[in-house]
Amino acid sequence: MDAQQPNSIEDIFDSSLNLEETHFNEGFNEGYNDALASGKDEGRQVGLKHGFQIGEELGFYRGCVDVWNSAIRADPTCFTSRIQKSINTMDELVRKYPTLDPENESVNEIMDSLRLKFRSICASLNVKLEYSGYPKASDVNSIEF
Repeated sequence: MDAQQPNSIEDIFDSSLNLEETHFNEGFNEGYNDALASGKDEGRQVGLKHGFQIGEELGFYRGCVDVWNSAIRADPTCFTSRIQKSINTMDELVRKYPTLDPENESVNEIMDSLRLKFRSICASLNVKLEYSGYPKASDVNSIEF
């Protein structure tokens, strides 16, 4: 009988250790699945927000190009040839932006070029236009992460 008692005590401890490991694994799996689901939802929301912001900025530039082209059609001499060329370049950049392929590596490069070309045109025209959706240079110090 003495041989069975140590085994039964060992069995009790083994089941206790297994119980802890079982609960740990169940808790981990539940937590992982919950985080995976909430992470997908959060990722979707961030993607929608970012996509909306990019679309809004592209729309702003498209509107500016359309207004400037309308002015050129009304009076072909209203802008210098250099400014007209810049407007055409900006128009090409807006059209070239890969709206259906957001993972395209050129999106940041195109957007940076658009922003620079827009600022260049505004400076050449001596107008104070700014897209209000992204931070201005004066606001850079106040941005917190």
